[in-house]
Amino acid sequence: MQKLWTKNFTIITIGTIISMFGNAVAGFAMGLLVYADTGSTLMFALFSVCYSIPKIVLPLVAGPFIDRFSRSKIIYTLDFISSGIFGLIALLLSLDMFSYAAYLIMSIIIGSIDSVYAVAYESLYPALISKGNFSKAYSISSLIYPIASTIMVPIAGVCYQSIGLVPLFIFNAISFFIAACFETQIKYDEAYIKIASQDSTRGFRRFSKDMKEGIDYLRSEPGLMAIAIYFFFTMMCSATEGTLLLPYFTDVQRSQMSSLFGLLDLGIFKGDNGAFSAVTFYTVLMSIATAGRLVGGVVHYRTKINPKIKFNIAITVYTAICFIDGAFLYLPVEIMSLLKFASGFLAVNSFNIRISSTQNYIPDEKRGRFNGIFQMIMTGGTILGQLISGALGESFGYREIILGGMAVNLVAVFAVMYARRSHVKKIYNCEV
Repeated sequence: MQKLWTKNFTIITIGTIISMFGNAVAGFAMGLLVYADTGSTLMFALFSVCYSIPKIVLPLVAGPFIDRFSRSKIIYTLDFISSGIFGLIALLLSLDMFSYAAYLIMSIIIGSIDSVYAVAYESLYPALISKGNFSKAYSISSLIYPIASTIMVPIAGVCYQSIGLVPLFIFNAISFFIAACFETQIKYDEAYIKIASQDSTRGFRRFSKDMKEGIDYLRSEPGLMAIAIYFFFTMMCSATEGTLLLPYFTDVQRSQMSSLFGLLDLGIFKGDNGAFSAVTFYTVLMSIATAGRLVGGVVHYRTKINPKIKFNIAITVYTAICFIDGAFLYLPVEIMSLLKFASGFLAVNSFNIRISSTQNYIPDEKRGRFNGIFQMIMTGGTILGQLISGALGESFGYREIILGGMAVNLVAVFAVMYARRSHVKKIYNCEV
């Protein structure tokens, strides 16, 4: 096994850490501000949908280009642009020139950048991992966001109530700028560009040919197709929780919740007027979930999993999360917190199995197209789930909607992944 911490891998890891610290702040703060301004689950969901809409089309369009041009240049260019956009948001907020319509426009722009960035990053990252270190590398990658969220989301919650959003977006702009500077130092042989240059087709014909090849490749791989279909459903169902959890804790009354290890009675979750702040508890709960992901990532990094049982682990996790996420809002906050930690712990391990296995399985010259299609499929599921849960949230109980979503997710686990297990095992149960 070769050394994992090569120069390029170190650079992209540091750059990702820095940008994630800023991103964790901005994502939480903008969502909270939009719901606080509108008080509507539907308008909150529409904000999320506007962010996600570009991810339906752009990954599919970007995939063929990412397989022909420098992925590292695409990544650092988009990070420089993101830095400028978050700086502009900070300026508009400081001048009181930011309206709900402006939120939606900015959300679409940021979503467009993130959709292309995600495909480029997921296609570049495997190329920077030394042979035999895929599992460890993705364990490290999976630790970055939990660390950032565990540290920054509670800080963002406090800052939102004390100093406002402007300093948070300035921090985010600086983070992206520094990350981009690091990423300009990535140097590696992008051999896939040479392979693509051998094709004499040009213009739109070349683009349509590349796109068709990506779709045909997915169709020809029943294991990858099963994974893609399942993740459409799981993203759709998980979107119910992602859309309704913050509104639930924003609207919840103190009488509906027991004390969390006595901390509520100590005033830690009280607002300026002494009233219980469920929003503050929401930030703590999300930090508990990301702490679970952090611990899970460390365990996955330090533990060598027998390749023969990786599919069994993944299917067990998929099933367990359906029960955990469907039930936890019905339980006292002590148990709620433990379950969120468990959910985070389990999710990061199944994530590592899925992404390390699929990226190891796919040829480098096809990664951009596959990742673009896969991102489009997941985003389609997310948007559908956001719209359904946002609309239902206007008339029905948030907890019941989330429970229903997890029930559908459970059906998909067995109807898609388990039913096609012989094909998926060929991808999951491999040494990476």
